[in-house]
Amino acid sequence: MTDTLPPCTQCQSEYVYADQNLLICPECGFEWDPSAEAEEEEIYKDINGNVLIEGDKVTLVKDLKVKGSSLILKVGTKAVIKRFTPGDHDIDCKVDGAGHMMLKTKVVKKA
Repeated sequence: MTDTLPPCTQCQSEYVYADQNLLICPECGFEWDPSAEAEEEEIYKDINGNVLIEGDKVTLVKDLKVKGSSLILKVGTKAVIKRFTPGDHDIDCKVDGAGHMMLKTKVVKKA
């Protein structure tokens, strides 16, 4: 019974071989750890510890000044989460009355 190895993640070569716990592509020289790919996705939580997912409706828990504008988002303003992004402002969402913007998970709670 032979183990089939996945193709190279860089050049899609089928000639990948294993060396201890790494997979190596002889064509492009790329090395990677396949167990690192199986890591769990990051879990995003609101200020109360509730797990957030894409499509959730959230409300703001404090007033926020919009950078580069005189607009202030008030407590209770609703938003819909479109996607999550790595970084400081980790929620990409559509805010009622303000359009699309990036928010931090620590300023929202699940509605």
